Amino acid sequence: MTKIIDFQTNPSKYRHWRVEYDGPVANLFMDVDENGGLFEGYELKLNSYDLGVDIELNDIVQRMRFEHPEVKVVVMQSGKDKVFCAGANIRMLGGAAHSHKVNFCKFTNETRNAFEAAEAESGQNYIAAVKGACAGGGYELALACNHIMLTDDSTSAVGLPEVPLLAVLPGTGGLTRVTDKRKVRRDLADIFCSIEEGVKGKRAKDWRLVDEVIPNSKFDETVQERAKELAATSSKADGATGIAFGKLSRKIQDNAVTYDLVEVEIDRAGRRAIITLKGPEEDAPADMEAFHAQGDQAYLLKLCRELEDAILHLRLNEMEAGLWIFKTAGDPEKFLAHEAVVAESEHWLANEVRQYWKRTLKRIDVTSRSLSAFVENGSCFAGVLAEILFAVDRTYMMEGEFEGDNRPVATITLSKASFGPYPMGNGLTRLETRFLGEPEKVDSAMNHVGEALEAEEANDLGLVTMILDDIDWEDEVRIFMEERASFSPDAMTGMEANLRFAGPETMETRIFGRLTAWQNWIFNRPNAVGKDGALQRYGTGVRGDYNMERV
Repeated sequence: MTKIIDFQTNPSKYRHWRVEYDGPVANLFMDVDENGGLFEGYELKLNSYDLGVDIELNDIVQRMRFEHPEVKVVVMQSGKDKVFCAGANIRMLGGAAHSHKVNFCKFTNETRNAFEAAEAESGQNYIAAVKGACAGGGYELALACNHIMLTDDSTSAVGLPEVPLLAVLPGTGGLTRVTDKRKVRRDLADIFCSIEEGVKGKRAKDWRLVDEVIPNSKFDETVQERAKELAATSSKADGATGIAFGKLSRKIQDNAVTYDLVEVEIDRAGRRAIITLKGPEEDAPADMEAFHAQGDQAYLLKLCRELEDAILHLRLNEMEAGLWIFKTAGDPEKFLAHEAVVAESEHWLANEVRQYWKRTLKRIDVTSRSLSAFVENGSCFAGVLAEILFAVDRTYMMEGEFEGDNRPVATITLSKASFGPYPMGNGLTRLETRFLGEPEKVDSAMNHVGEALEAEEANDLGLVTMILDDIDWEDEVRIFMEERASFSPDAMTGMEANLRFAGPETMETRIFGRLTAWQNWIFNRPNAVGKDGALQRYGTGVRGDYNMERV
């Protein structure tokens, strides 16, 4: 049986990271256990990482926001001598399936995006304190921090050696952050990405690759001084009390994954997964103080955590489930009451819940699966859940009453959630992206906030792809599902990634676009992954045997 990759972890299980909290400053140490690889066949030497290392980092980033709101500055540093991080483990990449490599890169991108945005979203500023070799994915960890400090000695350097050593790209946004974020001059970036040894000291600062270069004798002291300075200038409020993240209630069966609020039904023969989100049964808390008292069991937070885990589980453990169908079930008005508590509050926890939903919805946007939503009778696509309708590729909605179905007629209820708080990676809302050529339709939709829109109204507003009555529903959705599952998954991945991100290009869309297109392609090429390719020959002293034809 294939090993199930579990994205749930907690500090008591960490093997690769540790955190020391000092009031507003958290010192985050990367200290990878060489023998702690997710799979057999490689050792995680020199602080190199695999997916398991990043699963822990993702957990830390999330907990830092919810469990430690007092933290204003996070110092990312190495727990080992003479090496910051050697990047993704090459033996792991060389032996991994193509699908695992690409999904690994996608998850690490999402993790880096999360702590990169932590300053703007949560007032948590990340500093990279680089001592020793900082190469490939190690430098990409630093690039995602807000500030990079490099020690000035004979061994410490930053580098992106993937092209000369491995015949692949820096897969976690390295090239994009060098040009778009660090704004490194093109010719200097060309040199930087073509050399194996990296760039040290003053040159690294002159080339804009780091922000500060500090003498080795003063480095540790200066890093802590800088962290305290940044914490002192932070506008983040003091005195917040965090909430603990407990283990999610989850049961994995042969053809299903069930949580308290999310159910996933897996049809392997049909190559699809049906994800159903349940509306709340209890009344909404009176205010954010009551929400805070509920902790990680507060409905809106719990639903988001379960949905995120389901998305990650399906991505890595159900590779052939190429079609995901989202459904909901529950009372839309009750859901909106829960949402209103969070949406209308300036409480720190309300902000974190909103930001968590934003990150989770973005995971849907960039998932390489065909995505659809079925708005059935009894559904509760309301508020932030309606965002799922605009994240998917197609939406089908039941029209009118169905024979033998006593559930309430299908409706969609928009809230302010669709008009600003949850933008896509392109900086636009999903409705702005949907109606890029018809911006007046966004205004029309806004005029119906709070209304329970039945099928004909939703269709007139352009909120759904197709409305179907009792006669046509079953046949039409069956044909759609069978057709979608029959197409080439490669063509689908390319088509969907191209269609989903209309509008302006941003650093985030460029990162995921390059991953989906260029890195996906390169990871299939024999120059990188063939038996004589660079990934297979790495460490042997023999360079890859390349087909030199340009394509």
